[in-house]
Amino acid sequence: MSIQANKIFINLPVKDVKKTVTFFNEVGFGFNAQFSDENAACMVISEHIYVMLLSEAYFQTFTKKSVADATASTEVILAISATSRESVDEIVYKALSSGGSISNDPQDHGFMYAWSFQDIDGHLWEVIYMDENAAAQG
Repeated sequence: MSIQANKIFINLPVKDVKKTVTFFNEVGFGFNAQFSDENAACMVISEHIYVMLLSEAYFQTFTKKSVADATASTEVILAISATSRESVDEIVYKALSSGGSISNDPQDHGFMYAWSFQDIDGHLWEVIYMDENAAAQG
């Protein structure tokens, strides 16, 4: 039997929930207020993908392990798709103008274009556009 999950909730520790919400609002993401409070904010990536931005103290209540400092080590790279190369650039430029920083330079593989940034807590985000027609031919 294979797992048939229909939604994903990614939990990320953040230093300041309000500042992080402001950052991601400026990048262009929305939030579900029903699942947000002073300890957490539910960022909507799509109808089936959500990122729970949890204060570090609240995040710590879910694990016995120490919380990683994303500015010093990489715990995960979050990759999201974009609808075009221009959308990739737009998302990254918005992140940079909102306080984020470059993670890697843009990568152009012909059929796939990607660029990545670090959010204000140091989490790595990769934005990818893939031309599925070109990928199928290549």
